[in-house]
Amino acid sequence: MRFAVLGAGSWGTALAMLLADNGHDVTLWAHHESAAEAMRRERANERYLPGIPFPDSLQVTADLAAAVDDVDVVLIVVPSHAFRETAHKLAPLLKPGQKVAWGTKGLEPGTRKLLHEVAREELGASVSMAVVSGPTFAKEVARKLPGAVTVASQDTEFALALARALHNDHFRAYTGDDITGVEIGGAVKNVMAIATGTADGMGFGANARAALIARGLAEMQRLGRALGARDETFTGLTGLGDLVLTCTDDQSRNRRLGLAIGQGKSIDETVKEIGQVVEGINTCKEVHELAKEKGVDMPITEQVYLIVHEGHTPEQALRDLMERAVRPEFD
Repeated sequence: MRFAVLGAGSWGTALAMLLADNGHDVTLWAHHESAAEAMRRERANERYLPGIPFPDSLQVTADLAAAVDDVDVVLIVVPSHAFRETAHKLAPLLKPGQKVAWGTKGLEPGTRKLLHEVAREELGASVSMAVVSGPTFAKEVARKLPGAVTVASQDTEFALALARALHNDHFRAYTGDDITGVEIGGAVKNVMAIATGTADGMGFGANARAALIARGLAEMQRLGRALGARDETFTGLTGLGDLVLTCTDDQSRNRRLGLAIGQGKSIDETVKEIGQVVEGINTCKEVHELAKEKGVDMPITEQVYLIVHEGHTPEQALRDLMERAVRPEFD
């Protein structure tokens, strides 16, 4: 198959490398020519995946029209705040029969829309679409360490074809059709990573971390039910799997932000040190507002929002969570 991967950050680059290693014809699109030129010269993405060489066949360009010309699948892997803009630029370039997938996680800032809703608005209902998500750190995928994702689409043939394209002896891909559930899992887990990171930064220990993960999963499921997702999705790779990964490993940018908050460090300075988009900053606001709109109780999400956007202290957030009334564990 022929692929254009739009977005040369760590995850877009890792997916492009995986597909090229699997024998597919892949072009990686970078937003800036300077970045594309550096990658062509160094045959690696030294900014985001230093020391990991590109497959010989991987091509890099900053020309969007050239990247998507005559490909079978366009895979969008840009930050959520750039998703609509990228889809909008892509729309007039798409040819009949070309399919679109994305590895972006989060909600659209300002609208609280799931990304498949944005994609439909920009690309139209006739284009076959899929989302790729799961518990994956880009560096591990690029280094060919074992991992797994889910490809969700209403087009079962496309889901299967894309899963087969990603699949090899160290990377497994499953299929599904619950796009809404997959997208909610990929968004909410970043909020919970900030929460667990904050607790760990404050020295609260393993008990608190495990409780936050479990209750975070409950919040994820509640929001999913309100939006028509299936509960089983949240016990799979894109729900529990991604939640555990992001909440427990310091490769997670969102967890690292939480650690810094728990240690009393500045959010702005921490984001500068991380040097990449921390999706949970915008996502906690969007999820919080969406939960209020839908009447969904998400107390951990609310406290992360209050810390990140309203200046509440972690100590205040802990107090508010612990003083909530006793209730049944399951809704």
